[in-house]
Amino acid sequence: MKINEFISEFNNHPVLFIGTGMSLRYLKNSYTWDGLLSYISKELKGSDEFYLDLKYKYQNNGEYDYPKIATDLEAEFDIILQRDRDGKFKDINDKFYENIKNDINISRFKLYITELLNEYSLKEDKLVEINELKKVRKNIGSIITTNYDSFIEEVFEFKPLVGNEILLSNPYGSAYKIHGCVKEAEKIIITEKDYQKFNEKYELIRAQLLSLFIHSPIIFLGYNLGDKNIKSILKTIFTYIDTSTDIAEQIRRNFLLVEYEEGTNNLEVVEHDIDIEGMATIRINKIKTDNFIEIYKHLGELSLPVSAMDIRKVQNVVKEIYAGGNIKVSITEDIDSLKNGEKVLAIGSLKTIKYEYHTAEEMMNNYFRIIAESNHQLLKLVEKHRIQRGQFFPIFGFMKVQPEISNLELLKSIQLEKIKTLESLTDFAVSHTNIKSILEDENISRTRKVTAIVKGVLNDRISLEDLEIYLREYPIKRETDYKKLLCVYDYKKYAEVEATIG
Repeated sequence: MKINEFISEFNNHPVLFIGTGMSLRYLKNSYTWDGLLSYISKELKGSDEFYLDLKYKYQNNGEYDYPKIATDLEAEFDIILQRDRDGKFKDINDKFYENIKNDINISRFKLYITELLNEYSLKEDKLVEINELKKVRKNIGSIITTNYDSFIEEVFEFKPLVGNEILLSNPYGSAYKIHGCVKEAEKIIITEKDYQKFNEKYELIRAQLLSLFIHSPIIFLGYNLGDKNIKSILKTIFTYIDTSTDIAEQIRRNFLLVEYEEGTNNLEVVEHDIDIEGMATIRINKIKTDNFIEIYKHLGELSLPVSAMDIRKVQNVVKEIYAGGNIKVSITEDIDSLKNGEKVLAIGSLKTIKYEYHTAEEMMNNYFRIIAESNHQLLKLVEKHRIQRGQFFPIFGFMKVQPEISNLELLKSIQLEKIKTLESLTDFAVSHTNIKSILEDENISRTRKVTAIVKGVLNDRISLEDLEIYLREYPIKRETDYKKLLCVYDYKKYAEVEATIG
């Protein structure tokens, strides 16, 4: 079965299970487990030999016990830094002692790990692929990851959850960091003791994750077939669910392992049997490929009745209802007698509620996100809005994502008229080539600064990159000035060649 056919059969928002391979694929500074410990050991000792001795000590039949290796390395790291207070790792010692003064107990070893992984830089040759990955996020329910770095939650703009935070969370829009996160060094799981504590508490977290596995397609990215995490998850699922049941078959059908194979453009999903210790053989779906863009493309094009973004909003409201808030709930019909396709859930003001998912203003506020995600489903609703001739509305970028808006020509003509009016304004700040200099120029009044920026962009003195940064950081996006600048950006970046101003 081709990957597009496989994904098209999903009837719920997928959950991504992200492993180290994803960070290795996209980040310049990323490590395997072995690579991370090896690097730290060499920085500490000046050669590979101490680490090689640890690997020899903790190997069994060619497999290495990395939690035990990390335990010994942490102890050695601590001893050496105690002896050499102001040496190579002075900054780590400074942080360590400052933490202890404030009753914060984090080992020097973990502080160093967070220092190594806290900042990351992207591989330039993967930027196009990362942009395709961003388009997937509108259709993804949750992320589970064993990675310490913050790359994946920042790409998806999901809320990272660590430890007990996982238990009471809203799964939609959450990134479950089950082995910890660089943002919370004390919760990093890497040593033998860490894993013992984790396993003691894992039952409750396991129950939370099991619910996701049962109800959602699971896509593993950044792992391979031999990875212990894959086998652990399968064992978790099928310890509680009989492999001969219909629900087990449903889970199996929704389970996909994307395994990296350099240079391969394969798009065929095949079945593969995995032997799980103490259990029957489990059959899963897998694809071996280097063509991740194609997978992201089909995930981004997945069409479901409700977007994951809207479900996140609804669940937050429902959470408030559970908590005893003052939200009014009105049931207009016997909902039990309605088919699913006939039901509509509407959340909004009691005075203004109507059948509308995103207002025009919300679309403008979320402009960059909608474009990045290629959210064509959401943009089909543009035609339901009444855009007046006096309104600014950035139609050119939206039409690139959704070219089938029925009133497209009208909306284009409205915006071209608005741009024509802006073109006719006096260009009085010709010496300025960036927004910062305009904002700092005391000779330009506050009310005229936006006009100066508009003219600078339209006349190509101010770059679109400069304007994009300014718009993303704009504090009050409902203001007319924001909408005006956004439409200028939209016109300059996306307007078709033939859409010139007469």
